[in-house]
Amino acid sequence: MIDLVWLIPLLPLIGATVNGVAGSRLSKKTVGFIACLVMGLAFIISVSVFYKLMTIPAAERSIEVSVFTWILSGSFNVDISFLVDPLSTLMIMIVTGVGFLIHVYSTGYMHHDKAFWRYFSYLNLFVFFMLMLVLGSNYLVMFLGWEGVGLCSYLLIGFWYEKKSASDAGKKAFIVNRIGDFGFILGLFILFWSLSGIGVHSLDYKDVFENIHHLDPTTLTLIGLLLFVGATGKSAQFPLYVWLPDAMEGPTPVSALIHAATMVTAGVYMVARNNALYSLIPHVGEVIAVVGIFTALFAATMGLVQNDIKKVLAYSTVSQLGYMFAAVGVGAYTAGVFHLMTHAFFKGLMFLGSGSVIHAMDGEQDMRKMGGLHKHMKITSTTFIIGALAIAGMPPFSGFWSKDEILWESFEKGHYIIWIVGLITAGMTAFYMFRQVFMTFTGKCRADHHTQHHLHESPSSMTIPLIILAVLSAIGGIVGIPFFEEGTAAHQFLSPVFGHGGHAVVAEAHAGAAEAVHGGLELILMGVSVAVGATGIFLAGLLYYEPLKKYAPSFWRPEVLAGTFSGLHKLLYNKYYIDELYDYLIVNPIKRFAVWCLSFDLGVIDWFVNFMAWFTRFTAWVSHKFDIYIVDGFVNSMATLVSFNSSIWRRMQTGYLQNYAFVFVLGILIIIVRVFLG
Repeated sequence: MIDLVWLIPLLPLIGATVNGVAGSRLSKKTVGFIACLVMGLAFIISVSVFYKLMTIPAAERSIEVSVFTWILSGSFNVDISFLVDPLSTLMIMIVTGVGFLIHVYSTGYMHHDKAFWRYFSYLNLFVFFMLMLVLGSNYLVMFLGWEGVGLCSYLLIGFWYEKKSASDAGKKAFIVNRIGDFGFILGLFILFWSLSGIGVHSLDYKDVFENIHHLDPTTLTLIGLLLFVGATGKSAQFPLYVWLPDAMEGPTPVSALIHAATMVTAGVYMVARNNALYSLIPHVGEVIAVVGIFTALFAATMGLVQNDIKKVLAYSTVSQLGYMFAAVGVGAYTAGVFHLMTHAFFKGLMFLGSGSVIHAMDGEQDMRKMGGLHKHMKITSTTFIIGALAIAGMPPFSGFWSKDEILWESFEKGHYIIWIVGLITAGMTAFYMFRQVFMTFTGKCRADHHTQHHLHESPSSMTIPLIILAVLSAIGGIVGIPFFEEGTAAHQFLSPVFGHGGHAVVAEAHAGAAEAVHGGLELILMGVSVAVGATGIFLAGLLYYEPLKKYAPSFWRPEVLAGTFSGLHKLLYNKYYIDELYDYLIVNPIKRFAVWCLSFDLGVIDWFVNFMAWFTRFTAWVSHKFDIYIVDGFVNSMATLVSFNSSIWRRMQTGYLQNYAFVFVLGILIIIVRVFLG
């Protein structure tokens, strides 16, 4: 079955091709069936590959499957080949599993869209490239998928291109990602050039990781930082996070797929895949951890005051990605990947839940115009709350185990500031998530009368994926519970990939926390984390949940707090004016320079070209007139003169002998007279 791993990305590519070529002539039901079928088959094969991999001894769970030769140039050879190991297998199950649910959900959510076939073609194509990214056994196949998901994100975010805000958001995502990708590809160039210097002409992971320790630390640092620049773009980390909130202009299922389960996690996956590199340069790991935890806190503060139901989730995604980078930055690779998995469950659930709400609200996304939706949408409400409990880190939901794992490992490894900032961020996350829950599903409905009259639960094609993701959000953390002496199931499964790069320490910490530190410290920190999350939920309830609001002090009202801290509220609501700052420092100067270049082109370059064209035409006209009136005139004048003279002289050439004799005699007489008179 492992040899058939190439079918996993091929199936979505077939779906994208069929719907892209013939979809406009097929019924919507057929288009949706094809798209969902290929995703379902890809998921089944992914599970089969996982099952087969588990039957192999742990030390042998790294199998490369080559499909065909892609590039062959001298000693440099690149195959389209796939690496089947615990990390890639986990990723393909997440991508195909959550992707399948989102495809099923989309058949209901996008049913009335006129470009139904184009949407599913793009969606399948996106999954194909994401699978290439996570399955590739070398950097070039990864980069193929890396660029492909960037292209598809542009197509999907700007899917409703008739709307200017959507097309602008698509372009913004594409351009910002290109900035990060420039760093990524530059890192690959330096990596290949450096390895070539020691006789290694390959970009296969196996060859690179076996020889990378021969490179000098400065080169390794540069490569690690440049690859991380690519990750900041793809995974929306500071300062390249600005594209993701605007990307909410795309269809909601796109947000669930791209911004929860797949593309935005590509950067985390890339760093985890390069654990052999980053283990050699721990100072770069510290940079990654600092950027990650700063982004987590920074995005969480903006999520506190947003009113758009999808924008709240967008900033939450940026924040949770920061958590993942903090984990892999401190060397807790398994914890970061574990949180990646649980995040795919609960954030995918919440994005789809927000889509269900928007669907019922006739496209309305402002939470201030919602409220009281629980009685109309019990399935959506219940599943959304489960997702909120998971992301808030409440036990026993999945987010609790993965978030606590990150906080514990940060503390255990001595990164106390990261632990403190992560704890504060966890409290903020719980607050704004339940602010969203209370504003959307509790209290009185604030929608207009027409919308209230049509409120209804979404169809089963949308609610069934919500239920499945809610179950996964509730129990998915079971693989992070330390049932074994060697650590959790997640650590055992991923240990062949990460080896001693963080795994041994984690296993030891879980197996014998009492010996590694003093007894019960992990449980105490876990309790502190839960208490902070519960406090965030309670404070949100005092502000936005009607039964609790009456117990809140007078100053603890949303409008009072917004007025008291108006400057801070305005700063957070306007997202620290980062977009405006970028416009002022980067975008507008580039635009002004472009306008100047246009003016220079029109006023100087084009003027010179146009002048030369005019001058050429003028000289041609002068040459033409000179030829007609001077050259041709002289020739014609000489011809006329000759013709005139000949017309005179030919009168003397009559051809009669008597005329010639007369002239002859006349000439003799003139001579005689001249002689006698002279």
